[in-house]
Amino acid sequence: MNAQATEIRLASRPEGVPTHDNFEVVDTEIPAPGEGQILVRNLVMSVDPAMRGRMRDVKSYAPPFEVGEVMSGGAVGEVVESHVDGVKPGDHVLHQAGWRTHAVLDAKRFVKVDAEAAPLSTYLGVLGMPGLTAYAGLLVSAEFKPGDTVFVSGAAGAVGSLVGQLAKLKGAKRVIGSAGSAEKVRYLIDDLGFDAAFNYKDGPVAEQLHKAAPEGIDVYFDNVGGEHLEAAIDAITVHGRIAVCGMISQYNATEPTPAPRNLAQIIAKRITIRGLLVLDHWGLQQQFVSEVAPLVKSGKIKYSETFVDGIRNAPDAFLGLLSGANTGKMLVRIAD
Repeated sequence: MNAQATEIRLASRPEGVPTHDNFEVVDTEIPAPGEGQILVRNLVMSVDPAMRGRMRDVKSYAPPFEVGEVMSGGAVGEVVESHVDGVKPGDHVLHQAGWRTHAVLDAKRFVKVDAEAAPLSTYLGVLGMPGLTAYAGLLVSAEFKPGDTVFVSGAAGAVGSLVGQLAKLKGAKRVIGSAGSAEKVRYLIDDLGFDAAFNYKDGPVAEQLHKAAPEGIDVYFDNVGGEHLEAAIDAITVHGRIAVCGMISQYNATEPTPAPRNLAQIIAKRITIRGLLVLDHWGLQQQFVSEVAPLVKSGKIKYSETFVDGIRNAPDAFLGLLSGANTGKMLVRIAD
């Protein structure tokens, strides 16, 4: 085990696009667990778009990161020392104390995971929070029905890639995705089985979406916002449903972004637009894992992961995520 711990702290709040100056890498002593606690050596951690919002000092569904404090997020680690009944060194646990090599956790702040059942990294991606977001977002928030035509933005990411595959498996008539490179478009069609996909950088989203879905769409799963949302409102059919999961196109904006200019269509088309937070759907976690884990194991659901190595490079992974450098889940490999 390393003789010291390393952690990433928020050095300052970003104005616009975050930079390395907003992060501080600090070497410190390995913490000691007390009664009712465990010490975990983190193996892999997640970076997520929602972390950008927590870098702001604004009230939201999750408290903001504090300047000078260690950031946090999903991680899987190996138990090094335990003062909790039923947990022993060598066990693997999932928790929210990422952005550091070592973490002390109370008994209620982690769950054990099985490294034999699935690769540990999948508990942060396809079988973790992003996976549950896709599952609940499609089936509950978007009220998916067999025969729907589904459009997913950010479709090569951890959430979008699973939304499209689940829709296909559950009887979608047609699944369309947008992504930010020709390579990602090929991945969506050739590897994940999307019916159509386009690179949003190639031209107006509305034109490309109309070409991919000339009869319109019934469901839009929104990870991007902005121009994508406006195009989806144009393309959606009467009684269409929109699940708004994220708006990554607007996270670094320093000025108010223009709303979709066609919101009046909500009335004529009787569109349902519903915000989506995975926190509301933890009750579906067991159902989700029991249904999706076998599909992952059998290869019916494919997933991709992009790894950045080393805790000191976690800021690089996060900045890369915001600029679309990942295919599938963006992860930081902290230790083997």
